[in-house]
Amino acid sequence: MARHCSTILCAAVALLVALGLIMLTSTGAWVKGFGPHYFISHQAMMVGVGLVAAVAAARLNVEWFRKLSPWMFGVICIMLVLCYIPGVGVESYGAKRWIRLPVISQFQPSEVARIVVVFCLASWFARWQTEIHTFWRGFVVPGMIAGIPILLIAGETDVGTALSMSVMVGAIFFCVGTRLRYILPTALTAMTGAWFYISNNPNRWSRIEAWLDLENPVHQLDKGMQQWRALLALGNGGPSGVGLGNGVEKFGTLTFAHIDFIFPVIGEELGLQATLLVVVCYVLIAVAGCGIALQSKGVFNRCVALGITCVIVVPAMVNIGVTTALLPNDGLPLPFVSYGGTSLVFSLAAVGVLVGIHRRSQVRVHQEFPLTPEARLAVRL
Repeated sequence: MARHCSTILCAAVALLVALGLIMLTSTGAWVKGFGPHYFISHQAMMVGVGLVAAVAAARLNVEWFRKLSPWMFGVICIMLVLCYIPGVGVESYGAKRWIRLPVISQFQPSEVARIVVVFCLASWFARWQTEIHTFWRGFVVPGMIAGIPILLIAGETDVGTALSMSVMVGAIFFCVGTRLRYILPTALTAMTGAWFYISNNPNRWSRIEAWLDLENPVHQLDKGMQQWRALLALGNGGPSGVGLGNGVEKFGTLTFAHIDFIFPVIGEELGLQATLLVVVCYVLIAVAGCGIALQSKGVFNRCVALGITCVIVVPAMVNIGVTTALLPNDGLPLPFVSYGGTSLVFSLAAVGVLVGIHRRSQVRVHQEFPLTPEARLAVRL
C-alpha cells in the first residue's frame, strides 16, 4: 500500500478531473451569456496546462521551493493586496477575490496562497526543528506567517477559503509538535472572532438563518435557494440518476451548477453511485497523501505533504457539506471537478509535488560491496 500511494493518488485525481469535464459538458451549456462550449473548452485547456505544471513540479526538487519560500511569500502577499485596489481587483457578487492580468483575464491569488503558506510553514519548521516547542519560534512567528495571508483573504469576504486554510495550518502545527496549550486557546479565540464577525455581518448571518430553516418558503426563494434546490436535485437523482444531460435543476433554478454546486448535479444525473465515487476519490486522496507524508524524509517534506493533502481534501469536505446542507452556504468549489482555471492548475501542480516527494522518499537498496569471484588459495606443501 505504501509503495503505491502515488498510483492511488493519480488514479483518484484522474477520475475526478474526467468527471468534472463530463459534468461541465452537461452544465456549462446552459449558463446564460456564454457559448455552449465555452466552459468545457476553457477547462480542457486548463487541464493541459495543469498536467504540464504537475509534471514539472514532480521533477523539480522541493528544496527549490524551500529556498524560494520567502520570495513566494512576499509576492503572494502583494497579489492579495492588489485585490483591494480599484481597477486591478475584480469584484464579483460582493467578493474581491480576483485580479486582472495581461495574459489571462482573471487570476485568483488565494488559490496560490494556500500552497505558498504550506511551503513557508514547512521551511520555517525545518529551519527551527529544535525550537518547535517554544512559544516564539514554534508558535508566534509561524502563526504570523500563516495569519497575514489568512486575514487578507478573509478581508476579501472569502471566509470559506480563510477557514479552510486555518484548518490546514492547525493540522500542520499539531503534527509538527507545537504545544497544545498554545494551539487550543488560539483556536477558541479565532472561532469566537469568526462567530462575532458572522453574527454582525447581515449577509453572512442571513445565510445561517436560511440554512437552519431551509423548509421555510421565504428562505427557499432567497438565501436558502441554492441549498434547497441542491437537495431537490439529489432527491430527484435517487440511486441511479435521471441520465447524463437530463437533469432539470441546472436550468436556472440551481445557480452556479457548474462551479460551487456541481456535486448535486452529479447526484441528479448520475445518481448516488456517482456521488459515492466522488467521496471515495477524496478519501483515497487523503489516505494517499497521509501515506506519502509518513514515508517522507525530513520535516520539510512531511509538512509539505500533509499541508497539500489538507489543501485538497478540506475544501472538498466543505463543498460536499454545503451542497448537502450539512454546513452553511459558502463559495468553495469542488477541487478538480468544479469549473475554475486557477484552482485546477495549481491543484494539479500540488499533486505533482506530492508525487515528487513520494518518488524521492522510496528506499533504494544499494549494494555497497558487490560480490567478486572468489579466489581459492592453497598452500603447496
